[in-house]
Amino acid sequence: MMKMTKEIKIALAAVLAIVILFFGLNFLKGLTMFSSNNVYYVAFDDISGLSSSSPIYANGYQVGVVTSIKYDYTHQSPTLAVIDVDKNMRIPKGSTAEIESDMLGNLKLNLHLGPDPLSNFALGDTLEGRLNGGTMAKLSAMMPTVEQMLPKLDSIVTSLNTLLADPAIAQTLHNVENVTADLKTSTARLNTLMANVNQQLPSLMSKADATLDNATTLTSSLAGLDIAATKAQVDQTLADVNALTSSLASGKGTLGRLMNDTELYDRVSQTVNDADQLLVDLKQHPKRYVNISVFGKKDK
Repeated sequence: MMKMTKEIKIALAAVLAIVILFFGLNFLKGLTMFSSNNVYYVAFDDISGLSSSSPIYANGYQVGVVTSIKYDYTHQSPTLAVIDVDKNMRIPKGSTAEIESDMLGNLKLNLHLGPDPLSNFALGDTLEGRLNGGTMAKLSAMMPTVEQMLPKLDSIVTSLNTLLADPAIAQTLHNVENVTADLKTSTARLNTLMANVNQQLPSLMSKADATLDNATTLTSSLAGLDIAATKAQVDQTLADVNALTSSLASGKGTLGRLMNDTELYDRVSQTVNDADQLLVDLKQHPKRYVNISVFGKKDK
């Protein structure tokens, strides 16, 4: 029996370490050694940096990895990516594979599954591959638009700087601060007013109830009035006024005759004038009408 020397032990340990390192690296890359996973091919015109160990996703779930890339140096056939997917995974016909990159530039392969799950690719079949730049491609497509906007943005920033440098802006902000302080004071006063209103609300409600009671009483009183009798009295009064007016217009009665008989009116007027003159003469010459002598002597 060969004796295990120290050098042989060191060599075996080194070989074992290399094997463990190899399988460990493949495991970290997602490659499963000695597995029975299904192998397919994906044809690309441009793989955009896709390499082995790139993950493969279907509906957002990782189902495998890219095991290797086969490049045709004669340029007679497309570049083939060898993909290793889970043995339980079935890829429907009509499915495609799409290379997509994230914000950090990491590449992945997305499987867009076909609509018919009953008709599947056979193991070793080739899928159609396409390139989708993902977020980076969208950003790249936006760059021309962004470049066109940069001069306008620069002009806007310049205008904003000019506007902010205007002393009127500072004065306006100062005024806004004053207005805010006034609003704060007004709010405090309004709160005090509302508190007073809340305190006086019960008495106001009591007065309102009393007013409503008075209105109800007044309404009841009005409802109790005999409207028909009142209307009859008003009609009778109007009839009497009409009768009086007709009597005056027809010349009946003293007032009617006085209003319609011109001669009588003239006589009454003359009598009033004579009486007026008599009163005036009586005031001016009272001795003509009253002749009284204390000593029995008559004046002439």
